[in-house]
Amino acid sequence: MRDLCGGEKAMAGPRPVVLSGPSGAGKSTLLKKLIKEYDNVFGFSVSHTTRQPRPGEENGKDYHYVTREAMQMAIDGGKFVESAVFSGNMYGTSKAAVQDVQAKNLICILDIDMQGVRNIKKTDLNPIYVSIQPPSMDILEKRLRDRKTESEESLQKRLNAAHVDMEFSKEEGLFDVVIVNDTLEDAYGKLKGALLEEINQVKKSSMSV
Repeated sequence: MRDLCGGEKAMAGPRPVVLSGPSGAGKSTLLKKLIKEYDNVFGFSVSHTTRQPRPGEENGKDYHYVTREAMQMAIDGGKFVESAVFSGNMYGTSKAAVQDVQAKNLICILDIDMQGVRNIKKTDLNPIYVSIQPPSMDILEKRLRDRKTESEESLQKRLNAAHVDMEFSKEEGLFDVVIVNDTLEDAYGKLKGALLEEINQVKKSSMSV
């Protein structure tokens, strides 16, 4: 039996979905709609991190909290599908976390950044790659400013990252589908359409159990 989410073992479970896109593109809103409509179809893998838990966070539910040494050893041992460093802390998705979701006959959703997408491309996870993009940089900037949650410095960092992300999404063959979130309902319809085959397979499988 293989330890990777590919081959015979992974084919027994639903194909995972990698969702990527810049902050402000609407990924979270689309995901909430998807989970609300198909609450028994999708599941999230629990990521690992080396940062300390925040008040109210639970180990194993919000994150798997581990030491830097333990996480680096697992990454070096090929036990992660992707990992990255933010603000000095390590974050990543383990193969076991994805397999835990697949074992429940759920479609595992991974909300991943650009670096993570490239890392997963090197594995045999074989997910459906979906990129959620804003209609334009101007609209994205307005959305981010309307949140009123960012300092000007933080906002500019997000906008710079978003510009790189939008160019990244144009790379041929990188994503199975790129959805421009101009109007929420249209974008949601396209997202459902891209995942409908997997959704129906999970529902059919659940009914036959």
